[in-house]
Amino acid sequence: MFGLGVAVLASAVFAKVVQAQTVFAHFMVQNSYSYAQSDWTTDMKSAQAIGIDGFALNMGRETPNYENAKVNDAYAAAEALGFKLWISFDMSNAGWTEADMVSLVTAHAGSSAAYKWKGKPLVSTYSGESQGESFWSSFKSTLSSAGVNIVLAPAFTTYRDPANASSLLSTFPSIDGFFNWWSWPADTNSLLTTATDLAYQKAIAPRGGPYIMAVSPWQFKNIDGLGDWVELSDTLWNYRWQQAVNDVKPDIVEIITWNDYGESHYISDINYNVNIGTEEEAYVYGFDHSHWRDVAQYYIKYFKTGSAPAVTSDQIVFWYRGFPKAITCSTGTRPRNADFPADAVFALAMLTKPANVSLYIGSKETTFYAGAGLTMGSVPFPTEDKQVPYIVINRGSTQVASGYGAVHINQTGCTYYNMNPWVGRVSA
Repeated sequence: MFGLGVAVLASAVFAKVVQAQTVFAHFMVQNSYSYAQSDWTTDMKSAQAIGIDGFALNMGRETPNYENAKVNDAYAAAEALGFKLWISFDMSNAGWTEADMVSLVTAHAGSSAAYKWKGKPLVSTYSGESQGESFWSSFKSTLSSAGVNIVLAPAFTTYRDPANASSLLSTFPSIDGFFNWWSWPADTNSLLTTATDLAYQKAIAPRGGPYIMAVSPWQFKNIDGLGDWVELSDTLWNYRWQQAVNDVKPDIVEIITWNDYGESHYISDINYNVNIGTEEEAYVYGFDHSHWRDVAQYYIKYFKTGSAPAVTSDQIVFWYRGFPKAITCSTGTRPRNADFPADAVFALAMLTKPANVSLYIGSKETTFYAGAGLTMGSVPFPTEDKQVPYIVINRGSTQVASGYGAVHINQTGCTYYNMNPWVGRVSA
């Protein structure tokens, strides 16, 4: 009897420290200037609807500093919804002091919305390795003296090479976990591998974690003075999720991002009340990404349950750019790596049972067989001008669903270099 009681007690204690698979989305607080608390609520409900557990709040040091007040609204909204938040300090933005950071963390550590890893509030970063170990050690120590013991899982972005994983730990003994920011290929015309994920996941394990894996649908930026680039992202939103659920199986997936319009990897609805900047407007407005959330919903459930969920309704999520990559535009800058993306319409079939999927655009067409579950296909851009794709699902002699894209592919008339895709859906 005594032995059985001890075993049951030990099992109960173990259950308390084991955490379920969790999914967060990276939220750019810099884009909340026009937000009321109701805007936070709208975003959080939209995220919850697809299984996202919370937002990692990317905090810069804007001038004037409005972000702290907006974060107060975020925590109030999250508390009401049972949504979770953690602070992610953007250390690439000069101006953060230890005192400011300690003040921000302590202000929200006691909130019911504060996400905790093994009982302690989680704090992350974008960059920050240049501050050095002494800075981060002091930051944690000062918080501890204030009664707040945190788990620090930074994204030290210069640590991408798998060979440097062990040196991360020896250089930064104060960190508890690690966030691998790199969810796109590194200026190369080849698919992203999991080499970085697996190396840093293994290295950080003795510290207790968490290991946070970034998953992203795209990477394109064209802002004068702040960067002009694209990374090969044609099928990234599908295969990166497959890496997460099949290969890496991290403690936490962090979607990059909910609302970073400037880098084209937003999955939120476009909030037209947000001042995103004139150049960003040239390649964001009109380029909806909301249906990428349909894909995320499937894979989030897969990640949390450990097995592929059954698809309950037939649909095709598809995405494509508005111009071929070789076009010359009248303004903007042709981005670095512009030769890498394929001139094609990409379609992810999400089917209840097998069917044939046909993709048509101008004189180009392709049909592929898709089994139950998820299958990728594509059709190349046509040479004809002003074409939109037409997509059909056929099961035997029955047309299950069909529909058109909403953005034309133009061979001429480009006013701004734009490699941001439009995302649509055809559903039964």
